[in-house]
Amino acid sequence: MTTTAEVASGWLAGGRRVVAATLVERIGSAPFDPGAEMMVDDRGRVEGTVTGGCVESALVAEAEAVLGGAGPRLVRYGVSDEQAFEVGLMCGGTVAVLVHEIRPADRPALAAVAAARAGGEPAALATLLSGEGAGAKLGILAAGTVGSLGIELLDHNVERESRGFLEEGVSRVRSYGVGGEVMGDELDVCIQVFQSRPEMVIYGAIDYSAALARLAAELGYRITICDARPAFAAGARFEDVADVVVDWPDRDLAGRELGTRDAVLVFTHDPKFDEPALLAALRSDAGYIGALGSRRTQAERVERLRAAGVGEEELERLHAPCGLDLGARTPEETAVSILAEIVAARTGHGGARLTETSGPIHAEPREP
Repeated sequence: MTTTAEVASGWLAGGRRVVAATLVERIGSAPFDPGAEMMVDDRGRVEGTVTGGCVESALVAEAEAVLGGAGPRLVRYGVSDEQAFEVGLMCGGTVAVLVHEIRPADRPALAAVAAARAGGEPAALATLLSGEGAGAKLGILAAGTVGSLGIELLDHNVERESRGFLEEGVSRVRSYGVGGEVMGDELDVCIQVFQSRPEMVIYGAIDYSAALARLAAELGYRITICDARPAFAAGARFEDVADVVVDWPDRDLAGRELGTRDAVLVFTHDPKFDEPALLAALRSDAGYIGALGSRRTQAERVERLRAAGVGEEELERLHAPCGLDLGARTPEETAVSILAEIVAARTGHGGARLTETSGPIHAEPREP
């Protein structure tokens, strides 16, 4: 997926002026966490979002003012504000957004982060939110840093904390002292984290695999479809949406290091392929392991897995039949059902209808 850092880098390279509207604070319910960003250029182009449409029109007007010569500005919108009602912020929360022009001097940091993202590498982008240098950017990469926030000690401390946030996979707004000290609150810095893309490995080259791969790519997954049967794996419908591997699933999984953000799906409908894949997946650290099949197929599968030595705690990790109960029938509908369960499992939600639940719709960001 293209990030706003990549968009801004490209626009700057084309000689365009660019203003960023960066979400720096969220109180209560709002669609996105701090770090969400929208870009506006001097030709009227808009990319990205900070609230999913609630205040974007107002932010375009703020961006035009900055392009007209106004300095950086921190604007707030809340459900109690008359202006919020006018622009449509009806979700019940309050957001603070920094609107600032991206300077040509910031292009190396943006380009470095964009290049890291294009290569599948994790990176972070830090933006100074306050002080005389508001808007300055520092790119944090595996090999070091690019750019500067204007204070050497601040660069050092932001880099150190950013690397911790990269491990957590969270973006943050942090406060520092006037000289860049960790203790202090004179300078605020927004640290946007861009992790490497999570992996989704699908065993079994069937219509459901192609449908799931197309949708999962929109969620940022790097997708592999693996099948030990060359005739099944052949075809543009798979190559167009995923990397295709011809191999036995257990042997393929042995060469992968999967983490909690990754997913394994088993779609082969054949025990001689399914069970080696599931046994290998359950030995991995994959965050989601799912398999297609009827309830009867799953009951028989569980008995065979138990006989193979799989314990009850391991079996609890297996989502099968995978997906939420949406009444899905087609491959595309089934893909929606499975992706909905993957998101619910990752966020710890139950997947119930919102009309039947209470409390905040959007969870508060985790504290470091």
